Amino acid sequence: MTQISTVLAKGWMRLGSQFLPFADAATKELPLGRLMRLSLFQMSVGISIVLLNGTLNRVMIVELGVSTLLVSLMVSLPLVFAPFRVLVGFKSDNHRSVLGWRRVPYIWMGTLLQFGGFAIMPFALLVLSGTGEGPVWTGQVGAALAFLLVGAGLHTTQTAGLALATDLAPPDSRPRVVAFLYVMLLLGMVGSAFIFSQLLSEFNEIRLIQIIQGVAVVQLLLNIAALWKQEARDPSRTSPDRERPVFHESWAKFRKSGGSIRVLIALALGTAAFSMQDILLEPYGAEILKLSVGQTTALTAFFAMGTLVGFGIAARTLGKGADPYRVAGFGAVAGVFAFSAVIFAAPLNSVLLFRIGATLIGFGGGLFAAGTLTAAMALAKDGESGLALGTWGAVQATAAGVGIALGGGIRDAVSSFAANGMLGPALTGPSTGYSFVYHIEIALLFATLVAIGPLVRTSRNRSLQPSSRFGLAEFPG
Repeated sequence: MTQISTVLAKGWMRLGSQFLPFADAATKELPLGRLMRLSLFQMSVGISIVLLNGTLNRVMIVELGVSTLLVSLMVSLPLVFAPFRVLVGFKSDNHRSVLGWRRVPYIWMGTLLQFGGFAIMPFALLVLSGTGEGPVWTGQVGAALAFLLVGAGLHTTQTAGLALATDLAPPDSRPRVVAFLYVMLLLGMVGSAFIFSQLLSEFNEIRLIQIIQGVAVVQLLLNIAALWKQEARDPSRTSPDRERPVFHESWAKFRKSGGSIRVLIALALGTAAFSMQDILLEPYGAEILKLSVGQTTALTAFFAMGTLVGFGIAARTLGKGADPYRVAGFGAVAGVFAFSAVIFAAPLNSVLLFRIGATLIGFGGGLFAAGTLTAAMALAKDGESGLALGTWGAVQATAAGVGIALGGGIRDAVSSFAANGMLGPALTGPSTGYSFVYHIEIALLFATLVAIGPLVRTSRNRSLQPSSRFGLAEFPG
């Protein structure tokens, strides 16, 4: 019986490695149970992202009557903290502590900041919309503070958490660990999207308060479980007497290891291209295709499922030695088709085409994020994974914030021009503002391909990897 069990177990492991590219992410240094528990911090991040970028922006714009520009500014406020991810990563690399922890204090502090932001957020939103007690300006201040706290907590937790995962995982398993961590983030997004869509099938203010404060408690519990006995205490690495490099020395070392300006430009352009639609996709479905709150919230699930497939394919190809920049380039190409589908959904009045477009946006974004994040993890040298991942996160999140803010502002401005007939009789419909933003995103994706082309060529020459049929390496730079 024992022999049969052994044979079945080996067969199942081979099956899992073949059909689930992230199933073999576990190693001797980072067993599957420990990896799954560590990844809970990503699940809490996913839940928060759905609430901020999915549910709340629809509720604020449609149900609470807040302007799209103000909502885009509020949703982008958490990303004000994004540039500081570089410093968070650097500080966690060189943290001074008698307890011997480098990453744990930052993950814990980020968790507390998120909890505080979610605790005050629902009441601030009600005052902001004019349905609560007190002047509207107090709601604006309270909402801004809440979003800033959540943003600071999210970025601190995710930067330190990804750095901890890099510390624990051997270099050859890091692409699969990246995929696994983002699979858990997407599971949090998919699960919470379905739950929120059910809970908000009939909207009311009390239910909104319950959901937001419930998220505060859930993310606290998930992060506590993720932290438990993960990082080994090593007082020699965190001793106050230990000599530490200054920031510019670590930055120079990072630049020498491959962190070029072109890498950051390609990351910024691609991220902005995939992010401008973040607060527009659900209002687009509601205003143009007449979808309900539950139906638009479920779009996040389609988006997350597409991202899940993208990460699965990325993990499989990267695990076989594929060029991470080439994978990111394929993601940009998929994004061009995705935004084209969303644009044509309006004149064709096709909900199916709209959902296909949302899924492809997630798919392309997943390939792009997995490729660029894997490249960033490869740049981590001498235990300074925090700086490399902090730089990736800072550029990625800052570009996303700028994209979100511009997306809302451009949509409002173009819609106003169209409504007043300033764009001609053919462009007077309510979809004009949205379509203009989606066309800008397609242009940014082509710019991303221009920036990323030489990176593919350089990486291929350095690693001597075989060329694929897609001539991205020869794309004009």
